[in-house]
Amino acid sequence: MGRALGFIGLIIALAIGMYIYSKQAQSAAPAGGGSPKATIDLNGVKQDLINIAKAERGRMATDGKYLPLDELISGGDLHMSSNNRGGYTYSVEINGTTFKVVATYGGTVEGYPKTLWCDDSMDVHQE
Repeated sequence: MGRALGFIGLIIALAIGMYIYSKQAQSAAPAGGGSPKATIDLNGVKQDLINIAKAERGRMATDGKYLPLDELISGGDLHMSSNNRGGYTYSVEINGTTFKVVATYGGTVEGYPKTLWCDDSMDVHQE
């Protein structure tokens, strides 16, 4: 009898673990599809925003000013082959002593964040 209760307890624990795992996997995937490629693209966009923000902070430290995205790339501060990824297009909004790096979604898949952005706080936000 003790072995049967132990086995039933093990099955219940495994079921609870699988349920928790599946819920966390769903929340980590983008709402617009959840394919591995989409998840990789969205994480890549977030990392690109942080890299652009780091380049802006570095430029401010050396020259005392922020630069448009094209100038960061052409000046060698940022190594990117293009200003887009996974349906998102990057831009930098400069306002005196502040900047905001914006990724705007122009794709056709529903559920993706329309806008992701990062500033000198180095946190990625979505709208």
